[in-house]
Amino acid sequence: LAMSSATSTTSLPSGLAILTTFPDVLFIPEIIFGGLVWILVASSKVPLPILQGWVMFVSVFCFVMSTTLLCLYICGVHGGSSSWVTLVSGCDKP
Repeated sequence: LAMSSATSTTSLPSGLAILTTFPDVLFIPEIIFGGLVWILVASSKVPLPILQGWVMFVSVFCFVMSTTLLCLYICGVHGGSSSWVTLVSGCDKP
């Protein structure tokens, strides 16, 4: 695997080339584990349903954002702009 797209500001990968860089390939386990969290939260019983609703919102939001960012990278919407590195790193921090 090649080095990070975050360390290279010359060009960002697009299409299936994103699956050849290490940080970008981490989208796949992030989506898989995000889906598992979503399923586990939905199937749990808690005494205060409002708390489960908030956790469900956060897990679904992060799952949808990860999937959307992966699709945008695959489609090459970023156009090589390095500001997308900041967007992805900001989305991965919570």
